[in-house]
Amino acid sequence: MRNGFLAAFGYAPEAVASAPGRVNLLGEHTDYNDGFVLPIALAQQTTVSLGHALGDDFTLRSEGFARPLRFRLDRLPDEPFGRYVFGCIQEVARRGHAIAPLDIHVASELPMGVGLSSSAALEVATLRALRRFLDVAIDDVEIAQMAQRAEIEYAGVRCGIMDQMASSLADTAHALFLDARTLETRLWSLPPGSAVLVIDSGVARSLVSSKFNERRAECEEACARLGVASLRDVRRVAAVDSLPDPWRRRARHVVNENERVLRAVAGADGAKLGRLMNESHASLRDDYEVSIAELDRLVSLLQEHPAVHGAKLTGAGFGGACVAICAAERIADVAAEVLGDYRRLGGRGRLLAPPELLA
Repeated sequence: MRNGFLAAFGYAPEAVASAPGRVNLLGEHTDYNDGFVLPIALAQQTTVSLGHALGDDFTLRSEGFARPLRFRLDRLPDEPFGRYVFGCIQEVARRGHAIAPLDIHVASELPMGVGLSSSAALEVATLRALRRFLDVAIDDVEIAQMAQRAEIEYAGVRCGIMDQMASSLADTAHALFLDARTLETRLWSLPPGSAVLVIDSGVARSLVSSKFNERRAECEEACARLGVASLRDVRRVAAVDSLPDPWRRRARHVVNENERVLRAVAGADGAKLGRLMNESHASLRDDYEVSIAELDRLVSLLQEHPAVHGAKLTGAGFGGACVAICAAERIADVAAEVLGDYRRLGGRGRLLAPPELLA
């Protein structure tokens, strides 16, 4: 990764930092409703390298883009990719730190638009690199909060805090149980003998152009109609029955999804976790309406495999990836057989995790 910066700019970087992507086992669309989530970090990372620029512009280069992006801090970049980095720089500047023009290089193992939180990994890696470059004291929770603000205020995605907290605090050996209201966290071990499998549906999605912001607005309208500050405050699913659709179905998903997370962390073996994930996908499909035909087809193939405990879409939906909890000793068989069936049905899927099967 350092060599990428050297090749791009002709000198060695002065600060380098990385951050992982994530996949969400349970707690989809609950974080911006002050609810509970259960993501786990992936081995794939995004790495950001920085160095002092000689000119007056910030120059951003990425392995995914042929041309460099140049910007200054008085104007939001036109390129959406640049806005994430621009927002992170602005967040650090808000804390009173002067930031001279920088050369910035981004290298990522995470595919974009598949629900693995590549944007949060970019934000957290950028903020970690700036923390190291400026030698400032910013803890990991603050990093997540700054990353979230950068995405909302500069990239235009009204996201919750889950992705940034997972990228900043989670690891690949444990899921991160997060209370999105209090930001309290604890690590949760996967059930013994279980492993996480992630498969891309082959349909990319964009959070900005999708109905993500619309779903958040529908949740806010449901809260206004129920007279609560957040759907987190609705404890019984029967309490939402008085709402007309679509607000009833949106709220019902959130209330039930919070309960699924709590049931999982209270004690779940692989079979129970799988059942909860299956219920989550049905709710995301029918009540929250963020699934698509390709995701449903891939999830069905996973759920039908005898070595799979359960499966669901992961991330915001409208395309992207599916996650399954499998018997660890059969995970290679599951990946090969399900991908083969999916492709025979016309899908363009690919394996995303675990990394040992990608070689």
